[in-house]
Amino acid sequence: MLHTASKSSKHSGLMSQVVTRFAPSPTGYLHIGGARTALFSWAYARNKGGKMLLRIEDTDRERSTEAAVIALVDGLKWLGLDWEGEPISQFGRAARHAEVAHELVKMGHAYYCYCSPAELDQMREEARAAGKPPRYNGYWRDRDQSEAPAGIAPVIRIKAPLTGDIVVDDHVQGKVVFKAENLDDFIILRSDGTPTYMHAVVVDDHDMGVTHIIRGDDHLTNAARQIVIYNAMGWTVPEMAHIPLIHGPDGAKLSKRHGALGVEAYRQMGYLPEALRNYLARLGWSHGDDEIFSTDQMIEWFSLEGLNKGAARFDFVKLENINGHYIREADPAYLYDVMLATAAEVGRQVDVDGLGANKDTVLTALPELQPRAKTVLELIDLAQFIYATRPLAIDAAASALLTPDTRAVLKDMAETLRGLNDWSVPEIDAAMRALAEAKGLKLGKLAQPLRAALTGRTVSPGIFEVMVLIGRDESMARLGDQIGAV
Repeated sequence: MLHTASKSSKHSGLMSQVVTRFAPSPTGYLHIGGARTALFSWAYARNKGGKMLLRIEDTDRERSTEAAVIALVDGLKWLGLDWEGEPISQFGRAARHAEVAHELVKMGHAYYCYCSPAELDQMREEARAAGKPPRYNGYWRDRDQSEAPAGIAPVIRIKAPLTGDIVVDDHVQGKVVFKAENLDDFIILRSDGTPTYMHAVVVDDHDMGVTHIIRGDDHLTNAARQIVIYNAMGWTVPEMAHIPLIHGPDGAKLSKRHGALGVEAYRQMGYLPEALRNYLARLGWSHGDDEIFSTDQMIEWFSLEGLNKGAARFDFVKLENINGHYIREADPAYLYDVMLATAAEVGRQVDVDGLGANKDTVLTALPELQPRAKTVLELIDLAQFIYATRPLAIDAAASALLTPDTRAVLKDMAETLRGLNDWSVPEIDAAMRALAEAKGLKLGKLAQPLRAALTGRTVSPGIFEVMVLIGRDESMARLGDQIGAV
C-alpha cells in the first residue's frame, strides 16, 4: 500500500538527521542503474545514522502499474535495501501539489497562463526564426487576470528569475552554474490540475524532510529548475549529489546488451544479493583499492566525497568474480536455500525436486562445490550429479573421455570396487591407487574417465568423495551404464 507524506513547513525539525530518498517510476522492474542509486542513498543514510524513504513516482497513470510497484519493492527487498515507513505515492499527493502551486500564485511567484497550444507553437516558431531556443515567452507573466479568456482552464507557470545565476553546489559535479536567462517560466500545474514532475518532486522532497538527494546526473539540469521552486517557497534546498550514469564496457550508455536489466534478472542468473551490492557499490564509488568488502564495511566507509565524477563501466567478468567470492564464503545452508529458490524461479523443476529430495547430501557436497562455481546456476549444475537419473546425460567433454580403452579400464575399476568391504574415501582411494600402479598408469588416468562415467561431466568434487556421496549402489549402477552389466 502506498501512502502520502505529511505536510510540513520546513524539514519538520529533522535538519539534524540525514534523510535520503529513492524515487523510482513504476513503469517496469528495478533496473540496475536505479538499484545503484538506491544503494548509495541507503548507504549514506546508514552511514550518517539517518533514514532512507521510498517514494513511488506514479503520476504517469498510463505507464504506472501495480505490478511494477510490486516488482520495485521486491527488487529492493531482495537487494537488502530497506526504508523507513511505507512507500509514498506521488499520485496520492496531487492535492498537496496543487495547493502549493496556487500558494505560489498568491505569493506572486507564479501565475495563470491561458495560452492555447496553437499560440505556444507560434511562440516556438518565432523563437526559432530569431535564432533563439524554442520556448514560452512569458506572455501571461505580468498580465492582469481580467484579460483572461472565458472558458479556458489555465496552467500555472513559475516565475523564473530573468537575470543572474542559479548555482547547484553538487557533491559530485562541484559548483554548476546555470544562467537564469536560459530558463523559461515552466509549467508547475497543468490545466487539469495535475502537477508536473518538476513541481511534484520539490513539494514531496520538502514535505518528506529530505536533506540529501542522490540521483543520476541526467537530473542535473532539473536541479536548476527545482531550485527556482525551492527559492520561491522559501524552502531549504537539499544537498545534492548527481552521479554519472553507468556505461557498458565499450563506453556507450548502458543498454540491455550490456546488462541494463532488472535486478530480478540478476537473481535468475544466479547472483547473490550481497555480491551485487558489493559490485554496484564499486560502480561509481571507491574506498582506496578495496574490491571486496562487506555491507557493514561499505556503510562505515561510504561518503559522498568518495563518489566518482567519471562514468563507471559495467563488467560482467568482475561481477562474476565477486559473486564467486561470495559463493565460496557462504554458509552451505544459506546457499542450499538460494539454489532451491533460484531453481524454482527459473522453472527448473527437475532440480527443485532433486535438491529437495537430497538436502542432506547436497549440504554435505556444497563445501566441495562452492570453490568451483561463480553463479548459483553453476552451483546447481554442479550438484546435479547427486540426483541425476540414470542413464546419465554425458556432456561432450566427458563423452570424449569415454573411449573403448577407458571403458575397459572402467571395467577393471568396477571389479576392484566390487570387492571393497568399506565404501569410504580412504578405501576407494587406496584401491584405485593400487590399480593404477598395477596398470602402470597415473591416478588421473583412472579418475578422469571415472568422473565422466559417474557425473557426466569433467568437473566435480573429488571423484572418490562423489562416490561416497551418491553411495555404493548408485556408483556401481552408473559405472554399469557405461561398461555394460557389472
